Amino acid sequence: MSRPNPFLVSTDWLFARLDDPDISIVDASWYLPAMKRDGKAEYDEQHIPGAVFFDIDAITDPASSLPHTLATPERFAAEVGKLGISHEDTIVVYDGAGLFSAARVWWNFRVMGAAKVVILDGGLPEWIANRLPIESGQAPTYPKLFAPLFDKQRVVSFDEMTGIVAGNSALVADARPHGRFTGEEPEPREGMRSGHMPGATSIPAGSLVENGRLLPIEALESILKEAGVSQDSDIITTCGSGVTAATITLALESTGVSDSRLYDGSWSEWGGRDDTPVVTGA
Repeated sequence: MSRPNPFLVSTDWLFARLDDPDISIVDASWYLPAMKRDGKAEYDEQHIPGAVFFDIDAITDPASSLPHTLATPERFAAEVGKLGISHEDTIVVYDGAGLFSAARVWWNFRVMGAAKVVILDGGLPEWIANRLPIESGQAPTYPKLFAPLFDKQRVVSFDEMTGIVAGNSALVADARPHGRFTGEEPEPREGMRSGHMPGATSIPAGSLVENGRLLPIEALESILKEAGVSQDSDIITTCGSGVTAATITLALESTGVSDSRLYDGSWSEWGGRDDTPVVTGA
């Protein structure tokens, strides 16, 4: 019997609490262009009753030229408050792939100080497979106060990242598919160099997920241990644009490693510049 994951809730658990006013349900669906899916259109077509749509591309820092950069605490609070989400709520996040973008929004809320944030195990596919009710259209929202408590230590800037890479001072865990990490596969965004940061370790987000569900804790521990992760490791998670890096963060926290940091600019920033060191191969 696998140990229970404190960051996951079952469809049965959520179904029994659909009418609880202190639970906020968040559809965090977002997809890469190659996946040819539209998260908002799919939300409009079908979503869990009462769920609101968190637009990863809109609730961002407008001053950044990078994709879906973490919003300022003030902007984040204003936007999620309009969605009817309080920092005191139990926030249940899911996505339409099972587990792809939900971890990013889970991380967003946690880094902004929400204490009770969980992910629906199996996401919308599991909900539908269990023949639970769905709604279409826009869920009504009733604004709430979200008081942010931003933990800036959990977010790594470009300047910090250059120092970490130069000094090889942390374990840099890259969530991109292994072929993109080695440079054998091209980046999906134009203008990106292929390869990875010197000293980085490949932990593809897809290796942590099976059939749209996060692997059991024991399996996660095995994968992370093989990658060189220990309880006292200083770990920076990264990916293509900061989304799937949070899947590694979720895996780490699920296994008790609670102080990792996320490089928000990720490869969109690092690989999009011409003054950063890049290596290819495994």
